[in-house]
Amino acid sequence: MPREAKVNRKTKETNISLKFELDGRGISVIDTGIGFFDHMLEGFAKHGFFNMNLNVNGDLAVDCHHTIEDTGIVLGDAIKKALGDKKGIRRFGSCILPMDETLVLCAVDLSGRPYLVFDAEFTTDRVGYMDTEMVKEFFYAISYSAGMNLHIKVLSGTNNHHIIEGMFKAFARALDDATGTDKRISGILSTKGSL
Repeated sequence: MPREAKVNRKTKETNISLKFELDGRGISVIDTGIGFFDHMLEGFAKHGFFNMNLNVNGDLAVDCHHTIEDTGIVLGDAIKKALGDKKGIRRFGSCILPMDETLVLCAVDLSGRPYLVFDAEFTTDRVGYMDTEMVKEFFYAISYSAGMNLHIKVLSGTNNHHIIEGMFKAFARALDDATGTDKRISGILSTKGSL
């Protein structure tokens, strides 16, 4: 069975359409109206081998907050739906990713219990037209919508562009690891019998 999901979400603030495939080739068509955010999501798709078709119309005349947060909600929902009953998945995934002077750690547990630990500081308010404070909000939205335990920690780095891009790529690699299957797992990888 293909592990994919289609999610549409429309509010007074955003109108979002997403088609997401876990077992893809990293092909993406992304338009959020925020160039740097598009660049980050394209990197996420490419390095996680996820196929994504995402279109977002948000109230950018206000600011980027609703567009980015709601995209996180929709992406988290799509990940959860694409995983289905989670039978056979490795559940845990992690990555320590270097990007020039930056080193980022990301760890994922697809436990069904949402939690975000985010350890990073930025020295600029924006990168392109994306507010740096929205990076944490984006990952928070994903963790709660998908029901995943997500840890992101910047081990070193000074360039804000590299730090954020390292986070998105490390998350992609960790999520690809966690959503992968293992023939040794016959059912759900939990002593509780469910995730």
